[in-house]
Amino acid sequence: MVPGQGILIRMNLIDFVGTVVVVTASGALAPGPLTFGIIVHGSEGGARSGIACALGHMIVEFPLVLALTFGLTAAIAQPVIKTTVGLVGGVGLICFGGMQIYETLTKKMPSKTKASNVPGSSILLGLVLTGLNPYFILWWFTIGSVLILQALTYAALLGVLIMYISHVWMDYAFLATLAHFGKRGKAFLGSQYYRFVLLAFGLILVYYGLTCLVAI
Repeated sequence: MVPGQGILIRMNLIDFVGTVVVVTASGALAPGPLTFGIIVHGSEGGARSGIACALGHMIVEFPLVLALTFGLTAAIAQPVIKTTVGLVGGVGLICFGGMQIYETLTKKMPSKTKASNVPGSSILLGLVLTGLNPYFILWWFTIGSVLILQALTYAALLGVLIMYISHVWMDYAFLATLAHFGKRGKAFLGSQYYRFVLLAFGLILVYYGLTCLVAI
């Protein structure tokens, strides 16, 4: 091994994981049906309900990631595919970031939803509200595809595994935290701190989107 090569590999891994965490946090933290639904379940089951909900979410998400991975694996050698994914992903990043900034600044974010609007099982909640969420599907076909392509370029299928682990832990942590607050009856989604976090990630998405477009 060339002197310093191990440090270079570790730094590349840190940079890669850091990029995944920052970009995918936008999807994990963005308020949506699943976000509000778990507050109801958390009022009874606490953090365990959030973990079960994240499991249901992953049951839908992981096969989608695998399908996109093998689709991109077959086409990764084609320059036009990389350009197309970069263009679509860059525009997607800017659009999602812009929407997140707009909604954070202009819309009121409720902290509760009616129990009648969500399934009784936390796992079923994760399954249903993930599979029927067009925002979730569109996110993976745009922003997610860019991350998968970067992961494949970084370390092939191992890179995708690293990418997904770096992404999915946030779903578990965030939903468990929301469920915990729901059980304690504390409003978290409407807090100024949460708004600030969403605004910051919205700006970061726009930045990464512009970076993708410039790199084409």
